Amino acid sequence: MRVQVTDETVEVLLSRWQKVLGLMRDVRVARADVSDVRVVADPMRETMGTGIKVGLRLPWLYYVARTIRLDQAFVVRRGVPALSFAVRNHDPLRRVLLSTPDAEQLARQLRDR
Repeated sequence: MRVQVTDETVEVLLSRWQKVLGLMRDVRVARADVSDVRVVADPMRETMGTGIKVGLRLPWLYYVARTIRLDQAFVVRRGVPALSFAVRNHDPLRRVLLSTPDAEQLARQLRDR
């Protein structure tokens, strides 16, 4: 998975196996529709507390999944901090949580519009 931030968009580019096993597609959101950006130190705990998910689920280890209502997307790995952000105008998606070693840098970049 790669996260690309430009002046106009935020793109989450999944690998082929993540798309297939996670039952997800790449996420492309206008940067103006991104808010509530933060870094989550323990994304596994947050992911486990969101209810039933569809996709690849290895509890306490790895998730490439979405909630049943499709309003939250997760690509998280144990021991790796995550970038979290809210999404507007991209129904039904409302929140994205992504494990990446670059979470701090990406969060700063998204906050500094």
